[in-house]
Amino acid sequence: MEQNYQQQIDTLLDIVYQNGASDLHLSVGRHPHIRVNGQLNPVDNYPVLTADDMIGIVTTLAGEEKAERLVHMEEVDFAYDYAGKLRLRGNAYIQSNKIAIALRTIQKIKTLSELRLPEALLQFVRAKQGFFLVVGPVGVGKSTTLAALIDVINSERREHIMTIEHPIEYIHPEKQSIIDQREVGIDTKSFHSGLESAFREDINIILVGEMQTPETIATAVTAAETGHLVFSTLHTNSAAQTVDRIIDTFPAEQEGQVRVQLAASLLGIFSQRLIPSLKGGLVPAYELLINTPAVSNLIREKRTHEIDTLIETGTDHGMISMNRSLIELVRAGEISIDSAKIYSTNPNSLESMMQ
Repeated sequence: MEQNYQQQIDTLLDIVYQNGASDLHLSVGRHPHIRVNGQLNPVDNYPVLTADDMIGIVTTLAGEEKAERLVHMEEVDFAYDYAGKLRLRGNAYIQSNKIAIALRTIQKIKTLSELRLPEALLQFVRAKQGFFLVVGPVGVGKSTTLAALIDVINSERREHIMTIEHPIEYIHPEKQSIIDQREVGIDTKSFHSGLESAFREDINIILVGEMQTPETIATAVTAAETGHLVFSTLHTNSAAQTVDRIIDTFPAEQEGQVRVQLAASLLGIFSQRLIPSLKGGLVPAYELLINTPAVSNLIREKRTHEIDTLIETGTDHGMISMNRSLIELVRAGEISIDSAKIYSTNPNSLESMMQ
């Protein structure tokens, strides 16, 4: 009897929707698992998935062409809309010679206030040009933050905005601005080629979903220098580490030039985490670096190890250290001291600040 894989998908996504889950994990030989408030839980009352189930599900979710690529051991990314209730970002891959799928829910675009993020971020969306990065590990809400920032521009300004993503996550309805959303592999060959073409398309604001190669980073910095406002992400843990990662991507003979370009074009770096709250759900903690003249000097002079100190002492300039953010959450009864220590990049400094 032929299986109705669309019905299976609908049932599974209903479970995700009803439980407010952030992620759904599917794999041969396992019950489906959902992640709720950061905790991964099996859906025990749903049958263990078979190899045929997974082939049928991935074909229905991603299409026959991507399912065929998966069989030839290529990981595939895709996005999926479910009945107007959910939009999901998916990645299908092979593990132990079996198909597995990770799906992440993409909620409606939220405001900075709804996301509990600082209003200090608004200064970056109101800039005319420059380079702003949202950084952090996988799954901490970088894309969600960027969507909120792009939505502010879309609501306030008449600009031409281009996003280059893999896959497209948040769908932006046009408000004041024109928005072109391009998906790598469908609308453009790569992040780099999509970014290069933006120079010929009368673009004001560019969102680059990921800076994966030196060429993409170099082109993004050049775009910021030539009158564009550029937003992007990196999988780094702090502002200082982000600066080092960008510079270290290039050969030694280009380092000096990259330092000068970055010092001139960088607007700021926002590093964020999502921490389980004592009150339920997840709560953001964050670090904000603003590129003041002092920060620019540190970047140019190879003194990025001093950036953390400037953030700690830069509250007058609007900077926020991760430790200060964590302490505020502890004092508000949102997280425990133990959680703060786990998520701190400098636990010793955190302890001395708490005294």
